[in-house]
Amino acid sequence: MNKIVVALSAVSSGRSSWLVLGVSGLAFSLGTGAVWAVVGYITAEMFQFVYIGRKLRIQTEKYQSLTLLDYFESRFDDKSRVIRFTGAVIIAVFITTYVAAQFNAGAKSLSTALNIPILPALAASGLLVLVYMVLGGYIAVVYNDVIRAVILLLGLVIFPVYGLIKIGGVKALLQTLSALDPALIDPVSLSFGVIAGFVGIGLGSPGQPHIVVRYMSIDDPDKLRISAVIGTIWNVVMGWGAVFIGLLGRAVLQTADSLPDKDPEMVYLVLSSRYFGPVMYGLIIGGIFAAILSTADSQLLVVASTFIHDIYEKIFQKGKAYNESQKLRMSRKVVVLSGIMALILAYLAQDLIFWLVLFAWGGLGASFGTALIFSLYWKRTTKYGIVAGMITGTIVTVIWKIFLKVPTGIYELIPAFFLACAAILFVSLLKRK
Repeated sequence: MNKIVVALSAVSSGRSSWLVLGVSGLAFSLGTGAVWAVVGYITAEMFQFVYIGRKLRIQTEKYQSLTLLDYFESRFDDKSRVIRFTGAVIIAVFITTYVAAQFNAGAKSLSTALNIPILPALAASGLLVLVYMVLGGYIAVVYNDVIRAVILLLGLVIFPVYGLIKIGGVKALLQTLSALDPALIDPVSLSFGVIAGFVGIGLGSPGQPHIVVRYMSIDDPDKLRISAVIGTIWNVVMGWGAVFIGLLGRAVLQTADSLPDKDPEMVYLVLSSRYFGPVMYGLIIGGIFAAILSTADSQLLVVASTFIHDIYEKIFQKGKAYNESQKLRMSRKVVVLSGIMALILAYLAQDLIFWLVLFAWGGLGASFGTALIFSLYWKRTTKYGIVAGMITGTIVTVIWKIFLKVPTGIYELIPAFFLACAAILFVSLLKRK
Protein backbone atom coordinates (compact mmCIF):
# COMPACT_ATOMS: atom_id res chain seq x y z
CA MET A 1 0.00 0.00 0.00
CA ASN A 2 1.18 3.56 -0.68
CA LYS A 3 1.92 6.21 1.94
CA ILE A 4 -1.37 8.13 1.61
CA VAL A 5 -3.52 5.00 1.80
CA VAL A 6 -1.60 3.79 4.86
CA ALA A 7 -1.89 7.18 6.60
CA LEU A 8 -5.62 7.61 6.08
CA SER A 9 -6.43 3.94 6.68
CA ALA A 10 -4.40 3.74 9.93
CA VAL A 11 -6.02 6.88 11.31
CA SER A 12 -9.57 6.06 10.16
CA SER A 13 -9.48 2.49 11.48
CA GLY A 14 -8.29 3.75 14.86
CA ARG A 15 -10.93 6.37 15.51
CA SER A 16 -14.31 4.59 15.23
CA SER A 17 -17.61 5.64 16.78
CA TRP A 18 -15.64 6.48 19.91
CA LEU A 19 -14.54 9.73 18.28
CA VAL A 20 -17.72 10.76 16.45
CA LEU A 21 -20.23 9.83 19.16
CA GLY A 22 -18.10 9.28 22.28
CA VAL A 23 -15.83 12.34 22.21
CA SER A 24 -18.62 14.66 21.04
CA GLY A 25 -20.73 13.33 23.92
CA LEU A 26 -17.85 13.88 26.33
CA ALA A 27 -17.44 17.49 25.11
CA PHE A 28 -21.18 18.01 25.61
CA SER A 29 -20.81 16.88 29.24
CA LEU A 30 -17.39 18.28 30.21
CA GLY A 31 -16.83 21.16 27.80
CA THR A 32 -13.37 22.01 26.51
CA GLY A 33 -11.79 19.55 28.97
CA ALA A 34 -12.74 16.82 26.47
CA VAL A 35 -9.79 17.93 24.33
CA TRP A 36 -7.48 15.92 26.63
CA ALA A 37 -9.16 12.75 25.37
CA VAL A 38 -7.72 13.36 21.88
CA VAL A 39 -4.34 14.89 22.80
CA GLY A 40 -2.86 11.61 24.03
CA TYR A 41 -3.51 9.41 21.02
CA ILE A 42 -2.68 12.17 18.49
CA THR A 43 0.75 12.65 20.07
CA ALA A 44 1.39 8.91 20.47
CA GLU A 45 0.46 8.06 16.88
CA MET A 46 2.53 10.92 15.46
CA PHE A 47 5.68 9.27 16.87
CA GLN A 48 4.34 5.76 16.34
CA PHE A 49 4.26 6.09 12.55
CA VAL A 50 7.98 6.87 12.41
CA TYR A 51 9.53 4.93 15.29
CA ILE A 52 7.40 1.86 16.04
CA GLY A 53 5.87 1.63 12.55
CA ARG A 54 9.16 1.84 10.64
CA LYS A 55 11.03 -0.65 12.84
CA LEU A 56 8.06 -3.05 12.79
CA ARG A 57 7.79 -2.83 8.99
CA ILE A 58 11.51 -3.67 8.62
CA GLN A 59 11.33 -6.54 11.12
CA THR A 60 8.15 -8.08 9.69
CA GLU A 61 9.72 -8.11 6.23
CA LYS A 62 12.86 -9.72 7.66
CA TYR A 63 10.82 -12.48 9.32
CA GLN A 64 8.20 -12.68 6.51
CA SER A 65 5.46 -12.07 9.09
CA LEU A 66 1.87 -11.73 7.97
CA THR A 67 0.39 -10.90 11.40
CA LEU A 68 1.57 -9.38 14.66
CA LEU A 69 1.61 -12.82 16.30
CA ASP A 70 3.75 -14.13 13.40
CA TYR A 71 6.26 -11.42 14.22
CA PHE A 72 6.37 -12.18 17.96
CA GLU A 73 6.83 -15.89 17.33
CA SER A 74 9.64 -15.38 14.82
CA ARG A 75 11.33 -12.63 16.83
CA PHE A 76 11.59 -14.86 19.93
CA ASP A 77 11.95 -18.19 18.10
CA ASP A 78 8.95 -19.53 20.00
CA LYS A 79 8.57 -23.13 18.86
CA SER A 80 6.22 -23.83 21.78
CA ARG A 81 3.59 -21.46 20.22
CA VAL A 82 2.80 -20.08 23.68
CA ILE A 83 3.01 -16.43 22.50
CA ARG A 84 0.75 -17.12 19.53
CA PHE A 85 -1.87 -18.92 21.61
CA THR A 86 -1.85 -16.35 24.44
CA GLY A 87 -2.11 -13.47 21.98
CA ALA A 88 -4.95 -15.10 20.08
CA VAL A 89 -7.05 -15.49 23.24
CA ILE A 90 -6.47 -11.83 24.16
CA ILE A 91 -7.43 -10.69 20.65
CA ALA A 92 -10.61 -12.77 20.78
CA VAL A 93 -11.70 -11.16 24.08
CA PHE A 94 -10.90 -7.51 23.43
CA ILE A 95 -11.49 -7.27 19.68
CA THR A 96 -14.96 -8.82 20.02
CA THR A 97 -15.77 -6.24 22.70
CA TYR A 98 -14.43 -3.49 20.44
CA VAL A 99 -16.52 -4.62 17.44
CA ALA A 100 -19.58 -4.91 19.70
CA ALA A 101 -19.14 -1.25 20.65
CA GLN A 102 -19.07 -0.28 16.95
CA PHE A 103 -22.23 -2.26 16.19
CA ASN A 104 -23.84 -0.71 19.26
CA ALA A 105 -22.99 2.75 17.93
CA GLY A 106 -24.40 1.87 14.51
CA ALA A 107 -27.62 0.62 16.05
CA LYS A 108 -28.05 3.72 18.23
CA SER A 109 -27.39 5.96 15.24
CA LEU A 110 -29.83 4.19 12.91
CA SER A 111 -32.46 3.93 15.62
CA THR A 112 -32.26 7.67 16.37
CA ALA A 113 -31.91 8.86 12.77
CA LEU A 114 -34.68 6.71 11.26
CA ASN A 115 -36.84 6.18 14.37
CA ILE A 116 -36.73 2.37 14.15
CA PRO A 117 -36.40 -0.21 16.98
CA ILE A 118 -32.91 -1.05 18.21
CA LEU A 119 -32.91 -4.73 17.17
CA PRO A 120 -33.42 -4.25 13.39
CA ALA A 121 -31.04 -1.26 13.57
CA LEU A 122 -28.41 -3.51 15.16
CA ALA A 123 -28.89 -6.20 12.51
CA ALA A 124 -28.56 -3.61 9.73
CA SER A 125 -25.36 -2.12 11.15
CA GLY A 126 -23.79 -5.58 11.34
CA LEU A 127 -24.93 -6.55 7.84
CA LEU A 128 -23.38 -3.40 6.35
CA VAL A 129 -19.95 -4.55 7.48
CA LEU A 130 -20.16 -8.30 6.92
CA VAL A 131 -21.33 -8.22 3.30
CA TYR A 132 -18.42 -6.30 1.76
CA MET A 133 -15.89 -7.94 4.11
CA VAL A 134 -16.88 -11.40 2.94
CA LEU A 135 -16.73 -10.25 -0.68
CA GLY A 136 -13.61 -8.08 -0.60
CA GLY A 137 -11.18 -8.85 2.24
CA TYR A 138 -8.20 -6.66 3.18
CA ILE A 139 -8.04 -4.57 0.00
CA ALA A 140 -11.76 -3.77 0.21
CA VAL A 141 -11.31 -2.78 3.85
CA VAL A 142 -8.30 -0.51 3.25
CA TYR A 143 -9.69 1.34 0.25
CA ASN A 144 -13.07 1.69 1.94
CA ASP A 145 -11.21 3.28 4.87
CA VAL A 146 -9.73 5.88 2.52
CA ILE A 147 -13.14 6.67 1.02
CA ARG A 148 -14.63 6.91 4.50
CA ALA A 149 -11.85 9.28 5.57
CA VAL A 150 -13.17 11.64 2.89
CA ILE A 151 -16.80 11.13 4.02
CA LEU A 152 -15.71 12.02 7.56
CA LEU A 153 -14.85 15.49 6.22
CA LEU A 154 -18.57 16.19 6.07
CA GLY A 155 -19.23 15.10 9.61
CA LEU A 156 -16.16 16.44 11.40
CA VAL A 157 -15.20 19.52 9.35
CA ILE A 158 -18.17 20.95 7.43
CA PHE A 159 -20.66 20.22 10.23
CA PRO A 160 -18.83 22.08 13.05
CA VAL A 161 -17.79 24.95 10.72
CA TYR A 162 -21.42 25.43 9.66
CA GLY A 163 -22.51 25.22 13.30
CA LEU A 164 -20.01 27.90 14.34
CA ILE A 165 -21.27 30.20 11.57
CA LYS A 166 -24.88 29.65 12.72
CA ILE A 167 -24.08 30.43 16.36
CA GLY A 168 -22.00 33.52 15.53
CA GLY A 169 -18.42 32.23 15.75
CA VAL A 170 -16.06 30.86 18.39
CA LYS A 171 -16.39 33.91 20.64
CA ALA A 172 -20.19 33.66 20.76
CA LEU A 173 -19.91 29.91 21.43
CA LEU A 174 -17.56 30.44 24.38
CA GLN A 175 -19.73 33.23 25.82
CA THR A 176 -22.81 30.99 25.68
CA LEU A 177 -20.97 28.10 27.34
CA SER A 178 -19.50 30.39 30.01
CA ALA A 179 -22.99 31.64 30.88
CA LEU A 180 -24.13 28.03 31.35
CA ASP A 181 -21.09 27.01 33.42
CA PRO A 182 -17.64 28.72 33.46
CA ALA A 183 -15.99 25.30 33.85
CA LEU A 184 -17.15 24.37 30.34
CA ILE A 185 -14.61 26.74 28.74
CA ASP A 186 -11.74 25.89 31.09
CA PRO A 187 -9.80 22.82 29.84
CA VAL A 188 -7.85 22.55 33.11
CA SER A 189 -10.92 22.61 35.35
CA LEU A 190 -10.81 18.80 35.43
CA SER A 191 -8.84 17.05 38.16
CA PHE A 192 -5.26 16.01 37.49
CA GLY A 193 -6.28 12.34 37.65
CA VAL A 194 -8.96 12.77 34.98
CA ILE A 195 -6.62 14.70 32.67
CA ALA A 196 -3.86 12.12 33.16
CA GLY A 197 -6.34 9.35 32.40
CA PHE A 198 -7.46 11.00 29.16
CA VAL A 199 -3.91 11.73 28.01
CA GLY A 200 -2.99 8.15 28.95
CA ILE A 201 -5.32 6.91 26.20
CA GLY A 202 -2.33 7.36 23.90
CA LEU A 203 -0.53 4.51 25.67
CA GLY A 204 -2.94 2.13 23.97
CA SER A 205 -2.10 3.09 20.38
CA PRO A 206 0.91 0.74 19.88
CA GLY A 207 -1.15 -2.27 20.94
CA GLN A 208 -3.96 -2.04 18.38
CA PRO A 209 -3.45 -4.84 15.81
CA HIS A 210 -5.85 -3.21 13.34
CA ILE A 211 -3.68 -0.05 13.33
CA VAL A 212 -0.15 -1.49 13.36
CA VAL A 213 -0.95 -3.90 10.52
CA ARG A 214 -1.24 -0.79 8.32
CA TYR A 215 2.40 0.04 8.98
CA MET A 216 3.31 -3.53 8.07
CA SER A 217 1.60 -3.17 4.68
CA ILE A 218 3.36 -0.02 3.39
CA ASP A 219 5.43 -0.51 0.23
CA ASP A 220 8.47 1.39 1.56
CA PRO A 221 9.17 1.85 5.32
CA ASP A 222 10.94 5.19 4.70
CA LYS A 223 7.65 6.63 3.43
CA LEU A 224 6.13 6.29 6.90
CA ARG A 225 7.59 9.71 7.72
CA ILE A 226 5.30 11.28 5.13
CA SER A 227 2.44 9.09 6.35
CA ALA A 228 3.06 10.46 9.85
CA VAL A 229 2.54 14.05 8.66
CA ILE A 230 -0.62 13.19 6.73
CA GLY A 231 -1.99 11.03 9.54
CA THR A 232 -1.29 13.58 12.27
CA ILE A 233 -2.98 16.42 10.37
CA TRP A 234 -6.00 14.21 9.80
CA ASN A 235 -6.06 13.15 13.47
CA VAL A 236 -6.02 16.78 14.63
CA VAL A 237 -8.78 17.81 12.23
CA MET A 238 -11.04 14.93 13.28
CA GLY A 239 -10.34 15.36 17.00
CA TRP A 240 -11.10 19.08 17.04
CA GLY A 241 -14.19 18.52 14.89
CA ALA A 242 -15.66 16.04 17.38
CA VAL A 243 -14.93 18.36 20.34
CA PHE A 244 -16.53 21.37 18.63
CA ILE A 245 -19.67 19.38 17.77
CA GLY A 246 -20.09 18.53 21.46
CA LEU A 247 -19.53 22.16 22.49
CA LEU A 248 -22.02 23.41 19.89
CA GLY A 249 -24.56 20.86 21.08
CA ARG A 250 -24.20 22.03 24.68
CA ALA A 251 -24.59 25.69 23.65
CA VAL A 252 -27.68 25.01 21.53
CA LEU A 253 -29.44 22.33 23.60
CA GLN A 254 -28.03 23.37 27.02
CA THR A 255 -29.11 20.14 28.78
CA ALA A 256 -29.32 16.45 27.87
CA ASP A 257 -33.08 16.40 28.45
CA SER A 258 -33.84 16.87 24.74
CA LEU A 259 -31.52 14.01 23.70
CA PRO A 260 -32.82 10.42 23.20
CA ASP A 261 -32.68 8.69 26.62
CA LYS A 262 -30.82 11.80 27.83
CA ASP A 263 -27.71 10.29 26.25
CA PRO A 264 -24.96 12.89 25.51
CA GLU A 265 -23.53 10.58 22.84
CA MET A 266 -26.57 11.34 20.68
CA VAL A 267 -25.72 15.05 20.38
CA TYR A 268 -24.15 14.57 16.91
CA LEU A 269 -27.38 13.10 15.55
CA VAL A 270 -29.79 15.54 17.19
CA LEU A 271 -27.80 18.67 16.37
CA SER A 272 -27.26 17.69 12.73
CA SER A 273 -31.00 17.07 12.32
CA ARG A 274 -31.64 20.63 13.49
CA TYR A 275 -29.07 22.19 11.18
CA PHE A 276 -29.55 20.28 7.92
CA GLY A 277 -32.25 19.10 5.52
CA PRO A 278 -32.80 15.42 4.66
CA VAL A 279 -30.10 15.06 1.96
CA MET A 280 -27.31 16.77 3.88
CA TYR A 281 -28.46 15.10 7.11
CA GLY A 282 -28.10 11.74 5.37
CA LEU A 283 -24.53 12.59 4.35
CA ILE A 284 -23.69 13.79 7.86
CA ILE A 285 -25.02 10.52 9.33
CA GLY A 286 -22.79 8.81 6.77
CA GLY A 287 -19.89 10.29 8.72
CA ILE A 288 -20.88 8.21 11.75
CA PHE A 289 -21.03 5.02 9.72
CA ALA A 290 -17.74 5.92 8.07
CA ALA A 291 -16.13 5.88 11.51
CA ILE A 292 -17.99 2.78 12.70
CA LEU A 293 -17.35 0.62 9.63
CA SER A 294 -13.70 1.62 9.24
CA THR A 295 -12.94 0.21 12.69
CA ALA A 296 -15.32 -2.75 12.79
CA ASP A 297 -14.15 -4.20 9.48
CA SER A 298 -10.47 -3.83 10.38
CA GLN A 299 -11.00 -5.59 13.69
CA LEU A 300 -13.02 -8.43 12.17
CA LEU A 301 -10.17 -8.87 9.71
CA VAL A 302 -7.77 -9.22 12.68
CA VAL A 303 -10.06 -11.86 14.21
CA ALA A 304 -10.19 -13.80 10.93
CA SER A 305 -6.41 -13.75 10.41
CA THR A 306 -5.87 -14.70 14.07
CA PHE A 307 -8.09 -17.75 13.98
CA ILE A 308 -7.26 -19.00 10.49
CA HIS A 309 -3.59 -18.10 10.18
CA ASP A 310 -2.37 -17.91 13.78
CA ILE A 311 -4.40 -20.69 15.40
CA TYR A 312 -5.81 -23.14 12.86
CA GLU A 313 -3.00 -23.13 10.31
CA LYS A 314 0.00 -22.57 12.58
CA ILE A 315 -1.00 -24.62 15.65
CA PHE A 316 -3.73 -27.20 15.02
CA GLN A 317 -2.92 -28.01 11.40
CA LYS A 318 0.81 -27.30 11.39
CA GLY A 319 2.61 -28.90 8.45
CA LYS A 320 -0.51 -29.45 6.35
CA ALA A 321 -0.83 -27.67 3.03
CA TYR A 322 -3.88 -25.49 2.42
CA ASN A 323 -4.51 -23.64 -0.78
CA GLU A 324 -5.67 -20.03 -0.73
CA SER A 325 -9.27 -20.83 -1.67
CA GLN A 326 -9.65 -23.12 1.37
CA LYS A 327 -8.26 -20.49 3.72
CA LEU A 328 -10.45 -17.85 2.11
CA ARG A 329 -13.61 -19.89 2.71
CA MET A 330 -12.63 -20.51 6.34
CA SER A 331 -11.81 -16.82 6.84
CA ARG A 332 -15.22 -15.81 5.56
CA LYS A 333 -16.93 -18.19 7.98
CA VAL A 334 -14.90 -16.78 10.88
CA VAL A 335 -15.81 -13.20 9.89
CA VAL A 336 -19.51 -14.05 9.85
CA LEU A 337 -19.44 -16.01 13.13
CA SER A 338 -17.38 -13.41 15.00
CA GLY A 339 -19.64 -10.69 13.61
CA ILE A 340 -22.71 -12.51 14.96
CA MET A 341 -21.03 -12.89 18.37
CA ALA A 342 -20.24 -9.18 18.42
CA LEU A 343 -23.86 -8.37 17.51
CA ILE A 344 -25.12 -10.45 20.43
CA LEU A 345 -22.67 -8.75 22.81
CA ALA A 346 -23.69 -5.35 21.44
CA TYR A 347 -27.34 -6.14 22.15
CA LEU A 348 -26.53 -7.16 25.73
CA ALA A 349 -24.06 -4.31 26.44
CA GLN A 350 -25.40 -1.53 28.66
CA ASP A 351 -22.24 0.57 28.91
CA LEU A 352 -21.70 3.81 27.02
CA ILE A 353 -19.80 3.52 23.75
CA PHE A 354 -17.03 5.81 25.03
CA TRP A 355 -16.17 3.57 28.01
CA LEU A 356 -16.80 0.23 26.26
CA VAL A 357 -14.29 1.19 23.55
CA LEU A 358 -11.78 2.43 26.12
CA PHE A 359 -11.93 -0.93 27.94
CA ALA A 360 -11.07 -2.86 24.77
CA TRP A 361 -8.51 -0.23 23.72
CA GLY A 362 -6.88 -0.44 27.15
CA GLY A 363 -6.71 -4.23 27.16
CA LEU A 364 -5.06 -4.39 23.74
CA GLY A 365 -2.74 -1.50 24.56
CA ALA A 366 -1.51 -3.01 27.82
CA SER A 367 -1.06 -6.53 26.47
CA PHE A 368 0.23 -5.96 22.91
CA GLY A 369 1.59 -2.41 23.05
CA THR A 370 4.07 -3.14 25.82
CA ALA A 371 5.14 -6.39 24.14
CA LEU A 372 5.69 -4.63 20.80
CA ILE A 373 7.74 -1.78 22.30
CA PHE A 374 10.01 -4.12 24.28
CA SER A 375 10.44 -6.50 21.33
CA LEU A 376 11.62 -3.63 19.10
CA TYR A 377 13.73 -1.67 21.57
CA TRP A 378 15.14 -4.02 24.26
CA LYS A 379 17.36 -6.84 23.05
CA ARG A 380 17.23 -8.74 26.35
CA THR A 381 13.47 -9.28 26.11
CA THR A 382 12.56 -12.99 26.19
CA LYS A 383 9.49 -14.89 25.07
CA TYR A 384 8.57 -15.60 28.70
CA GLY A 385 8.76 -11.88 29.41
CA ILE A 386 6.42 -11.19 26.48
CA VAL A 387 3.91 -13.80 27.69
CA ALA A 388 4.11 -12.44 31.24
CA GLY A 389 3.47 -8.90 29.95
CA MET A 390 0.50 -9.98 27.83
CA ILE A 391 -1.14 -11.87 30.69
CA THR A 392 -0.42 -9.13 33.24
CA GLY A 393 -1.79 -6.41 30.97
CA THR A 394 -4.99 -8.37 30.37
CA ILE A 395 -5.64 -9.36 33.99
CA VAL A 396 -4.93 -5.89 35.40
CA THR A 397 -7.18 -4.26 32.78
CA VAL A 398 -10.12 -6.51 33.67
CA ILE A 399 -9.65 -6.37 37.46
CA TRP A 400 -9.10 -2.62 37.50
CA LYS A 401 -12.15 -1.99 35.30
CA ILE A 402 -14.42 -4.09 37.55
CA PHE A 403 -13.14 -3.32 41.05
CA LEU A 404 -10.78 -0.32 41.14
CA LYS A 405 -11.76 2.18 38.46
CA VAL A 406 -14.62 3.78 40.40
CA PRO A 407 -12.82 4.17 43.78
CA THR A 408 -9.54 5.36 42.21
CA GLY A 409 -10.87 7.28 39.19
CA ILE A 410 -7.86 6.06 37.17
CA TYR A 411 -8.34 4.67 33.64
CA GLU A 412 -7.47 0.96 33.64
CA LEU A 413 -4.95 1.24 30.78
CA ILE A 414 -2.49 3.30 32.86
CA PRO A 415 -1.82 0.81 35.69
CA ALA A 416 -2.14 -2.15 33.30
CA PHE A 417 0.43 -0.67 30.88
CA PHE A 418 3.09 0.01 33.50
CA LEU A 419 2.55 -3.24 35.39
CA ALA A 420 2.84 -5.15 32.09
CA CYS A 421 6.13 -3.32 31.43
CA ALA A 422 7.34 -4.33 34.88
CA ALA A 423 6.35 -7.96 34.24
CA ILE A 424 8.24 -8.07 30.91
CA LEU A 425 11.32 -6.50 32.51
CA PHE A 426 11.33 -8.71 35.60
CA VAL A 427 10.63 -12.05 33.89
CA SER A 428 13.06 -11.33 31.03
CA LEU A 429 15.84 -10.63 33.53
CA LEU A 430 14.99 -13.83 35.45
CA LYS A 431 14.88 -16.02 32.35
CA ARG A 432 17.68 -14.74 30.11
CA LYS A 433 18.02 -16.19 26.63
